[in-house]
Order: sequence, then structure tokens, then C-alpha cells
Amino acid sequence: MLCAYMRHPRDPGFIELEQRARKWGAPLLPVDDFGPLDWGVVTRLRRICLEHRPVIWHGHDYKSNLLGLLARRAHTMRLVTTVHGWVDRNRRRTSLYYALDRLCLRYYDEVISVSSDLYDKCLNLGISKDHSWLVPNAIDTEEFHRSEPRESAKLRQGVDPNRFLIGAIGRLSAEKGFHLLIEALQRLVLDGFDSELWIAGEGDQRGELERLVAELGLSERVKLPGFCSDTLPLYHSLDVFASSSLREGLPNVLLEAMALEIPVLSTRVAGVPGLIRDNENGLLVEAGSVDALVLGLKRLLQSRELRNRLGSAARQTVEESYSFGRRMDAIRAIYDKTLKGPGGTR
Repeated sequence: MLCAYMRHPRDPGFIELEQRARKWGAPLLPVDDFGPLDWGVVTRLRRICLEHRPVIWHGHDYKSNLLGLLARRAHTMRLVTTVHGWVDRNRRRTSLYYALDRLCLRYYDEVISVSSDLYDKCLNLGISKDHSWLVPNAIDTEEFHRSEPRESAKLRQGVDPNRFLIGAIGRLSAEKGFHLLIEALQRLVLDGFDSELWIAGEGDQRGELERLVAELGLSERVKLPGFCSDTLPLYHSLDVFASSSLREGLPNVLLEAMALEIPVLSTRVAGVPGLIRDNENGLLVEAGSVDALVLGLKRLLQSRELRNRLGSAARQTVEESYSFGRRMDAIRAIYDKTLKGPGGTR
């Protein structure tokens, strides 16, 4: 396995990927990519393919799907892709991404979707059922497990152990609905719930969210700590994990929170209901509604028994159906299938 990662040479986030790759002994190749108009990335990837002679190209977004088709003209290989969704604040760009994938996916040997709604969309694009697969996202359940009591973790984060800490993690962009979560927190505080909200991540909506926090007088109650390379300390501190997304695929952060036995409240969007069974291993509420978020959060904050029950069931769900080992077994089976197909090699 060789990981080729397209990134701008000045992207500081790549350092984190390099560290993780070294930890796991995973070969990682940086591929300079100076933006949408940098066609030099095609030459760079072709060179990698000619040097390393891969038998399978596995893309993970619209751009790598297009580049895989171009690279195959220089080196014969099987094409596999995982569809994670087409989400962007700019609807015009989202439409462009979707259109590119609509053109590319039909030429791929195998198409993997991470949620049932994406699987259905791929079938609607004309992908044959014989070459379309549903393989949900997964996480390392050994890495993500509870190893510290919530109270001591809160103290290390500088949070009063008696205060309810609600957390969210994700890109600070409009489709995540974080502004609704901030408004919901204000309602909780006004109703007498001693609670605090941390939203970890970076994005182009940071300024808007900071202004909203100031306008609502929540500067002491809402923290935007930015990008966290290690999210485990934050997860261990949380009483509740909240996902307020308006559009979503199947986010890994939900799996991570559930694996750490954190009760989860999420909006009922896309692939999430396939993971969360309402009132069994989490709570589901309607998207786009502050009222729904408030009611759901109040249920959790008012009942320790409910939080414990949902948290325990959430961990069991991840262990049984969303472990990384199970996902890799499924991916390996797909690789074997495509290599045995017409034009494949062993």
C-alpha cells in the first residue's frame, strides 16, 4: 500500500499526516498541488504510477477520481473509489464536483459508498449493482476507547466538573449548522442549565461564529479552540457530543464519540440514521431547528440514566459494525474481486 497525498507545499496540516504515517509505518508520498488549475499534478501522479506500478488506484474524491482516469492512460491498473459525499458551502462548486464524479464514476471498476444514501445516488448515476458497494466509515476501536473519567478530563481542560460540557468537532462551514448549536446553548443557559459548548475545527465561518458568540453574550460559555491534532482529551471531557449538520454523509466524529461512550445527539441527515437508532444508541432530531436541538439536549442533560444507557449502546454499535478491522476486511474483498475480473491480475 502506498499513500499519495495531494497538498499545497505550504500546507501546515500535512505535518500531522506525516507523523501518523511514520507511527504506522505507512509509505506516504506528498504530491505538490497548487490548486484547481495546476495540471502539473497529472504529470507528478503519472510519474509515481510508472515508478511504483500499482495494480489498483483507490481515489477518495472527485479530483483523484479524474486523475485516476488520466493516470491509467500511462499505466494500466484497476480503478476503485470511495464516495464520501458532495458537500460544500458553495452550491455551484458542489454541483461541479457532482458533475465531475458523474462523468468519472462510470469508468471505475468498483465504487464504494460510505452511507446508504450515497449508495443510492451512485446507482442513480448508472453504476451497476455488480460494481457498487456499501462499506460504512469505521474507526480504530483500540485507539478510541474511554481511558479516563470525565471529571478529571474536564479539570485538565479547565472546565468545572459540575458544568455540562457539550462538544462538536468539524469544519467551520455553513453546512455544519454550528450557529444553530450556539443559539441552542444560549437557550439552555437562559433556562438554567449550567452548560458550556466547545467546537473544535477551522473553516471560513470562524469569523461569523465568533461574532455570534459575542452578540449572544456567550464568550465565557463557547470555546472555538481551532484545529486539534489530538481530539481524545476533548472527547474524554464531554458529557454530550452534538452534531447539528444540515448536510452530511457519515462523519467519523460521530463514530469516535460513540466509541468513547459519549451520548450523541445528531440531526437526522443523510447516512446518520443508518448509524444512530433514535433513543437506542443516540438521539436524532430534525435538521435546521434550534428548538429540536434544545429539546434533545435538555433530555440528555436532565437524565444521567439516559446518558449512560445511550453511551454504552453507542460503544457496542461501533464494536459490532464500525470497527476498522471489519472495514478493511470488506475493502480487501473488493480488491480481490476487481483483480479477478476481466483485465485484472493476481
